[in-house]
Amino acid sequence: MKITWLGHSSFRIEIEDAVLLVDPWLTGNPMFPQDRRAEALSGATHILLTHGHGDHAGDALALSKELGAPLVGIYDLISWWQEKHGVEGIGFNKGGTVTLNGAKVTMVNAVHSSSVSSDNGPVYAGAEAGFMIAGEDHTIYLSGDTDIMADMGWMGEYHKPDIGILSCGGHFTMDMDRAAFAAKKYFDFKTLIPCHYRTFAALEQNADTLRAALPLARVIEPEVLQPIEV
Repeated sequence: MKITWLGHSSFRIEIEDAVLLVDPWLTGNPMFPQDRRAEALSGATHILLTHGHGDHAGDALALSKELGAPLVGIYDLISWWQEKHGVEGIGFNKGGTVTLNGAKVTMVNAVHSSSVSSDNGPVYAGAEAGFMIAGEDHTIYLSGDTDIMADMGWMGEYHKPDIGILSCGGHFTMDMDRAAFAAKKYFDFKTLIPCHYRTFAALEQNADTLRAALPLARVIEPEVLQPIEV
């Protein structure tokens, strides 16, 4: 399995026979090197979206058409885009599981907001979500944009994820301290990867607090386009 950070909350996850582009925000992402775009997108089989905000889904429609990769996410947004733009999609909802080239992806709760921009202001884009991604004898908890929530208790107990990809930047999501609290209270991660940080000055710039709070976990500060092998 390979997990590759594309900056902000964007990832490329190679698991089973799937190559998942998660919230692939490339255009305007200050952390993403545009001259390596082809490398990031190569072989993508699906585009997995946590919610509709532009720094997560802004490139989704164009990439789906370019790559011929279906959009996968909350039913409201995906079905609307299928009807309006003619893209291929797999819309489902919280508690549902879809199998993507051997990887089992379950949608779970998150606490945030979700909209897409329009000329008349923000438009409802279905609910925000996270995902449990299971394959190759591992389960990844991809939190999406969220704060701490009590649901993490049953999610950790039921799904038992050993890999966490947590939003940790603060301001719009949990910060490092809150993410560390959630990880200690609700999960038993062997590997933990922070995201939604370092992109802008308003966000946290390192994961020192997270690493110090979780000495038994492998806390990895990812580097853009450097694969993490698990």
